[in-house]
Amino acid sequence: MESALSELEGTLVKDPDPFSYFMLVAFEASSIIRFAFLLILWPVIRLLEIWGQRDAGLKLMIFVATAGVPISEIEAVARAVLPKFYFDDIDMDAWKVFSSYDKRIVVTKTPRIMVERFVKEHLRADDVIGSELSVNRFGWATGFIKDGFDSISDRVSELFEDEQQPSLGLGRTEYSGSEFLHSCKEQSHPRITSNEKHDRQFIRPLPVIFHDGRLVKRPTPSTALLILLWIPLGIILAAIRIVVGLMLPMKSIQRMAPVFGGKVMVKGKPPPPPSGSTSGVLFVCTHRTLMDPVVLSAVLHRRIPAVTYSISRFTEILSPIPTVRLTRTRDIDAEKIKQQLEKGDLVVCPEGTTCREPFLLRFSKLFAELTDRIVPVAMNYRVGFFHATTARGWKALDPIFFFMNPRPIYEVTFLNQLPVEATCSSGKSPHDVANYVQRILAATLGFECTNFTRRDKYRVLAGNDGIVSQTSTAESLKKLMSGFKQYLFVKDHGRKRSEKYKSIGCLIVLRSPLIPVFRFKSVNERT
Repeated sequence: MESALSELEGTLVKDPDPFSYFMLVAFEASSIIRFAFLLILWPVIRLLEIWGQRDAGLKLMIFVATAGVPISEIEAVARAVLPKFYFDDIDMDAWKVFSSYDKRIVVTKTPRIMVERFVKEHLRADDVIGSELSVNRFGWATGFIKDGFDSISDRVSELFEDEQQPSLGLGRTEYSGSEFLHSCKEQSHPRITSNEKHDRQFIRPLPVIFHDGRLVKRPTPSTALLILLWIPLGIILAAIRIVVGLMLPMKSIQRMAPVFGGKVMVKGKPPPPPSGSTSGVLFVCTHRTLMDPVVLSAVLHRRIPAVTYSISRFTEILSPIPTVRLTRTRDIDAEKIKQQLEKGDLVVCPEGTTCREPFLLRFSKLFAELTDRIVPVAMNYRVGFFHATTARGWKALDPIFFFMNPRPIYEVTFLNQLPVEATCSSGKSPHDVANYVQRILAATLGFECTNFTRRDKYRVLAGNDGIVSQTSTAESLKKLMSGFKQYLFVKDHGRKRSEKYKSIGCLIVLRSPLIPVFRFKSVNERT
């Protein structure tokens, strides 16, 4: 069996500097305060690298990004956030060579917990050897690594001590590559080029379909600085946009959007409002953000009710359009939708949850059973700084993050109403109708259809099924404050906390990027 060892940074991924990934951990697992502090230290880290102390700079990054952060939060970021950014930076030439070997092992000095999910699930590696974060008995990272970086080469040697030496080593000789390349029969250094053999055996990395986190762009030092400078302005701009949007009549929103930096692009011809003698039209939309039904109403110049699942009462109160709360009990939900269609038009997003990537999740067939007046609507959006969706955070902030972007753009494409022969009234099954609508919407957007569901998404990103119990505001606040106290104050069986934790107390900051207390899972909501 032929085996290959490859360094991650600078080889399988193009960027040799892991700084931006530690910035992501600081932002998503901790707060904007830690994010800013790490950015302030970037010149120090660069100086250490220039002076030949690259390992010292990496240890400083690890300490600032992880000290005092619950290891569960770091694991969540590694599972839900980092794979997307790693995937976008893959060096395909190196991957072609690496993937052509039977056994594939990745070596990195980055903490293993940060890269293991991406390396094993998307690069299809058999194993990953990296540094190990030290964790205290309360489940928080101390910011230090076990046994230093010297143990990495030892573990590589141990891995192959009973086998023949690796066939190929991919890495940078000027950095960590020299520590394991000598044990390989053949060595290759960037720039790596593939040959005909590797091209014939080429398999693509598994794409990232589900990911979380608020940042759109990988926070390199320049991008991170721009984000920090923009956030205060973005909050003010978002407040203005939201207030103006709530005050304006629905028919004026589309025309006023460019004045405040936004844009709504409309393609296709929307149907006219229903007359008194006909039932309403069911607009079947792709689900990109919580704003989809609101934007659709603005384009149609009338407030169209939208079907919702498990959104908070706070979000419903702020919504400029009526909402129809479903229970996920099929008979009850079907009756609610029928009653609403008798009154007029209705918006439904049969994916059940948002998806950021160019994929459509499996459509629920319920909508196809209830009406033959179905108008598919392809919704998509573009933003520059912040994503307007979340699986782990508080979804009530989604509109705020959307409007914090300098130039948020929405694209709305109306397709023709389904002909009678394509609906259930012609004898087609609801499953076939739902799949047909999914396919034509995917073709319109240039997306791919999948069989993944809302449950699949939340199992990947949040480790649950995406359903939370509805609690009152008072109960939510009570749980919120309880979690807040537990996070800040750790009782050590009646004894005083050690001086060690006092020394890193300045680094234990609130956990949400903008509004920290809203990150506790007791008030999470799901779409």
